[in-house]
Amino acid sequence: MTRVVSIYLPDLATDRIRRVDPSIPLEQAIAVIARSGSKRWVSAADAAARKAGVRVGMQAAKAQALFQGLTMIDADPVADAAALERITFWALTQYSPIVAVDGLDGLVMDTEGADHLQGGEEPMLARIANRFRAKGLTARVAIADTWGAANACARAISREVVIVPRGETVKAVEKLPFSLLRLPEKIVGDLHTLGFKTIGELANTPRAPLTLRYGPEVGRRLDQLFGRTPEPIDPLRTADIVEVSRAFAEPIGAAETINKYVGRLVVQLVAELQKRGLGVRRTDLIVEKVDGTRQAIRAGTAKPVRDVPWLTKLFRDRTEKIEPGFGIERMTLVAVMAEPLEDVQKSSSLVEDEVVDVTPLIDIFGNRGARVYRVAPVASDVPERSVKRVGAASDPVEAAWVTHWRRPVRLLARPEQVDVMALMPDHPPVWVMWRGKRRRVKAADGPERIFGEWWERNSEMAAVRDYFVVEDDAGERLWIYRSGDGVDTETGSHKWFVHGVFA
Repeated sequence: MTRVVSIYLPDLATDRIRRVDPSIPLEQAIAVIARSGSKRWVSAADAAARKAGVRVGMQAAKAQALFQGLTMIDADPVADAAALERITFWALTQYSPIVAVDGLDGLVMDTEGADHLQGGEEPMLARIANRFRAKGLTARVAIADTWGAANACARAISREVVIVPRGETVKAVEKLPFSLLRLPEKIVGDLHTLGFKTIGELANTPRAPLTLRYGPEVGRRLDQLFGRTPEPIDPLRTADIVEVSRAFAEPIGAAETINKYVGRLVVQLVAELQKRGLGVRRTDLIVEKVDGTRQAIRAGTAKPVRDVPWLTKLFRDRTEKIEPGFGIERMTLVAVMAEPLEDVQKSSSLVEDEVVDVTPLIDIFGNRGARVYRVAPVASDVPERSVKRVGAASDPVEAAWVTHWRRPVRLLARPEQVDVMALMPDHPPVWVMWRGKRRRVKAADGPERIFGEWWERNSEMAAVRDYFVVEDDAGERLWIYRSGDGVDTETGSHKWFVHGVFA
């Protein structure tokens, strides 16, 4: 069953302003002012402004009088729309092959088959909300069986993440305001005059009088909301996206037929990429069915490619997931992410150096949902800051780790606090209690002192760590440290932590 995610951006206008001008303090209240002739009113207000009593629709003069420290900026609907399109295109490359702009303040995407790659719906939505927040965007994310239900829940329920269980659309939306049905304003106003308040009340009203008075729009929106009528998402497309498609006079459904046309589309796509000097990194296959629904399959590669056999294999390995239903009437292949790729001339020598290319293996793991990456060095003495993740097939990093002390083969995700017996300030522990096991220290080396990086955090101005390599009586070697120099409490808490394990 299709699952649809709606992402509502309630503060898009003010968030865009802050992203354009990062010097604006977070505590500074912002209101966006719209104009119509001589009239000026608040069209958007951030959280700080709303807390002070500023409301959308309020006259600009009243808002300014209400809160003297309010920053008022003229509305720019064109810039807001452009920002929303950029956000939607970014989401297209990150989350789903089917993503579209949803109104003036949101986006919608079909995530069928994508949640299992991220551990389920709840982790997937939490990760989406966290990434939007990290980009300085306030977002409310909802998932439901239909576009209408997800859209309504994202806008009506003031939680960051909303999950409507499968098959429970009616229960989730029946008490929500009917204005969330995305009806024309005139119809909404007339229905309010007649006394309607909730979606449930409207849904339980006989359909014929509503259709006679307002036309088919009310019934259509209710049917889309409850999944009785399909509402396909028209994916976002930009002028520079390379795509090829094939429409069928007679719907197709057999697996071998699907694979045959997938191969032909790959050939056409690679030819278009060749003309532009591009290689594809992420490709989407979108099938449009007779019943108006769409299904998509995504394949990614670690490096830009124009390899017809390899791209064909990546898709044919996954076309078994396509459910043709009553038949497929159109197939589209889209190069969502493409990068410059030059033709490489093959060597003409009789003896060539053997080069092992692991990129195909990386592609296979990546398309199964695994996260494949390499670890590269970073210029930092603090261990957890001395590494970063880079693409598995990215170019080698010229920097190298420079240290006169040994480093463990495994660095823990977070240092784990332990109980020890040690003579401070310079002696290693006599024993260490870690993960419920008391370990007697047989040999130790250290201390290695690492100073805090005051340019990263002010709190690290005086901070130090003293690291020891200790070996217990079972032969296991641990990398442990004491927070602080063992004398001055300003340098650290003097607690002990395990940070790594040696081979």
